[in-house]
Amino acid sequence: MKTAYDDTNIFAKILRGELPAQKLYEDDATFAFMDIMPRGHGHCLVIPKAPSRNILDVTPDSLSAVMATVQKLSRAVVKAFDADGVTVQQFNEPAGGQVVFHLHFHVIPRFDGVSLKPHSGDMEKPEVLAANADRIRKALNDA
Repeated sequence: MKTAYDDTNIFAKILRGELPAQKLYEDDATFAFMDIMPRGHGHCLVIPKAPSRNILDVTPDSLSAVMATVQKLSRAVVKAFDADGVTVQQFNEPAGGQVVFHLHFHVIPRFDGVSLKPHSGDMEKPEVLAANADRIRKALNDA
């Protein structure tokens, strides 16, 4: 059974300005911001502005726009943190590991020999998120 999009999810609230976020990038179709429970230094998220629960119901045009922004953010985080690589993750439905039911992609700078932190639910300090966001925004502006 297909589950409908729920516009009370945390990312929908961020898009409407009801909850704060460290914005990194925005265009007509997408929004990128810092993950408040990062699994690595510089972990950020990219979401479509159009309502979609996940990859199973997103329109092709919205998915295309999101992937263009994922690539832009991937390049920026590698540059901002002098990373050795980048991990892009995306989960669908509870059985697939999805927790927030608005399509989103995790973009995580990676470093040789450094494992991802487990998803612990621990929130990063706001000043660390702000400093990391500044670095990524600078890399986006320098691109």
